[in-house]
Amino acid sequence: MSVKIIVPATSANIGPGFDSLGLAVTSYLTVTVVEENVDAWYVDHNLGEKIPHDEENLIVKTALELVPDLQPLTVKVESDIPLTRGLGSSSSAIVAGLMLANHFGNLNLSKQELVQRATEIEGHPDNVAPAILGDFVVATYLDGEIMYEKISFPDVSLLAYIPDYWLATKKSRGVLPANLDFKDAVRANAIGNALVAKIVSGNKKDMGKLMEADLLHEPYRDKLVPHFLKLRYLGHEVGAFATYLSGAGPTTMTLIEKDKIDEFIKVAQESGLNDEYRLLEVDRNGARIEVE
Repeated sequence: MSVKIIVPATSANIGPGFDSLGLAVTSYLTVTVVEENVDAWYVDHNLGEKIPHDEENLIVKTALELVPDLQPLTVKVESDIPLTRGLGSSSSAIVAGLMLANHFGNLNLSKQELVQRATEIEGHPDNVAPAILGDFVVATYLDGEIMYEKISFPDVSLLAYIPDYWLATKKSRGVLPANLDFKDAVRANAIGNALVAKIVSGNKKDMGKLMEADLLHEPYRDKLVPHFLKLRYLGHEVGAFATYLSGAGPTTMTLIEKDKIDEFIKVAQESGLNDEYRLLEVDRNGARIEVE
């Protein structure tokens, strides 16, 4: 019997949706169980020297947090989700660990229970919820309970620009203000609410304007991501709907019609932005397990 767990990458915040809005996208972490009934955990991967191969691996640590006496496994991990780039690499590992424990520990947890556990571990739901559920998710953590709604995101091309450097979430959060003026907080809240309404209605033009009107994190983080505002400006030049900072960065996500992608990449490269461009789609299904 072969067991494979597949978890999508995620793009969180989406402008004004700080720590509450997230989107599952088509890059994946895959965990394949190679051998059962072994004496010690072993994680076979080529993700870099800093990623552990034993029980210290985040996937295994998460699984053991749920089921401390889980029988060790040998697993192979493959991923095209770039590490520490703002596409939910650590959240995908947490979700994979929970699904591993759920399956081999015979817990029969529902998706809601998985989202609850993942949020307790991660601290906020904007990456883990869409990784589990798929599509676009609005979520918050209220009095210890996860509250969320999965919504169908409009059909639009997603072009990620993934720079060749990483940005620690701690550093990206470190530039945020400790307090916000009440008037600014009210406006920021209204923009976020209106964005969700426009996503529900499918109005991509207005949706894009609201995505670019964030007051909570992007104005403070743009100095850490020098290509961000340049890509937003170039996106306007070619008719993109919006460019926002994905998660804590440094990846940016541009919402754009497919027939404008080549022009956008061309002008961006001519401006000196020559790192990776990755065309993505919305993953509608979220994490899944395949047993053969």
